[in-house]
Amino acid sequence: MNSHRKPRSAGSPFTQRAVRLGLFAAGVAGVATAVPAQAATAAPHAAVASDHVFSHADRAHHTQADDSFTVRQFGTVNAAAVRNQANAVSAGCSADDDCRSVALSFQIVTFAGARTHLNAVNLSDATNERCTGCQTLAGAYQFVVSTPTPFTFDRGTQRQLADIHRRLDELSRSSLPAADLKSRVDALAGEVTDVLHDAVAKAPKGDARPDVTMHRHLDGWPGH
Repeated sequence: MNSHRKPRSAGSPFTQRAVRLGLFAAGVAGVATAVPAQAATAAPHAAVASDHVFSHADRAHHTQADDSFTVRQFGTVNAAAVRNQANAVSAGCSADDDCRSVALSFQIVTFAGARTHLNAVNLSDATNERCTGCQTLAGAYQFVVSTPTPFTFDRGTQRQLADIHRRLDELSRSSLPAADLKSRVDALAGEVTDVLHDAVAKAPKGDARPDVTMHRHLDGWPGH
């Protein structure tokens, strides 16, 4: 049986999601990465961050799952390139001896600045390779928070995000059917969005309004 891969549309807004504010400054690769929360008030700088989760299940390892939940607070930046990716593969199993592969990546990025040049990419891919009846799910969720002036998450926000992270770990290791897992992970993403909106409401005010944007892409077998 040949490898199965979902058809891709070149114009799909979810397969690769890019957001630009202004013209992205060339050559930011190789410059400073995300700064610690306590350094969020440092001078403007450029930042690069990449998070990638990969899971591979086969006849030797029937159930494989991995997830990531990262929080990156850049402070004031004049350019940023952020990438979030999840890939899951199930290979060589059968309907009588099926595999399960789950990869989930949550990335939270905050930055401040009036004219920040941002390039944000969020994508996922789930592949069945000669794997009849297998369950394969890849989900990428990217949350971009922009504020006019720097701020850091308080302890209450950190506790809420840590609790969501714990529940994401539990879901990724669960035996829920793929359809149920998708809806439960989407619900967690909605909770993250609510927590972030509450957090920016307490951020220092400025000329521009704070903004929270979520980029979501889910890919999986059986299909949606």
